[in-house]
Amino acid sequence: MKHGKKYIESAKLIERNKLYDPDEAVKLALSTAKTKFDETLEVSVRLGVDPRQADQQVRGAVVLPNGTGKKVRVLVFAKGEQAKQAEEAGADYVGAEELVAKIQGENWFEFDVVVATPNMMGVVGRLGRVLGPKGLMPNPKSGTVTMDVAKAIAEIKAGKVEYRLDKSAIIHCPIGKKSFTAEQLTENLSTLMGAINRAKPAAAKGIYLRSVVLSSTMGPGIKVNPLKF
Repeated sequence: MKHGKKYIESAKLIERNKLYDPDEAVKLALSTAKTKFDETLEVSVRLGVDPRQADQQVRGAVVLPNGTGKKVRVLVFAKGEQAKQAEEAGADYVGAEELVAKIQGENWFEFDVVVATPNMMGVVGRLGRVLGPKGLMPNPKSGTVTMDVAKAIAEIKAGKVEYRLDKSAIIHCPIGKKSFTAEQLTENLSTLMGAINRAKPAAAKGIYLRSVVLSSTMGPGIKVNPLKF
């Protein structure tokens, strides 16, 4: 893979085999984010679990104290009182069967998070094949299947992020933007890692946090010392 001039310059600032302390890694990631747009800083965490085993899945959600820096569009499947609460709480889209038809018929995906009340999951289930692969299917573990839609929307708008193990036993998750301060990003990183640690499956054996790598959208990866978490 060929890299651009800015990437190569940024890579020179990083010692490839060094494990950086979290605050040091964050400052370095900010210094390597050289593009004009507000890059996202993302952490990739490789875990010592087997993603093929049902009892070793790692999934959950956590509210980052300083948010994500991204405006999140929330779609809510609800009826009656819950639909009214969702609208009052600031949901971008609220509806029921008509939204299913719109997604299926128009390939409409102008939203980032889907919330549903439990009694609507039979309706939402029709969208499993399209929402599932995009990571948009509501799930009780992430707090997106709930009767308290107002609370769910407030948390999502405040900076709630979902972390989920992929097939390679890696979790990829944003912790903020280049425009954040180093202190804000370090606090977000610490909060996320704390949640991942607490989500350790009882069936997991050996080293749980295998590696932690921090990077900006267009920047090189920076290895963070897992023992610091």
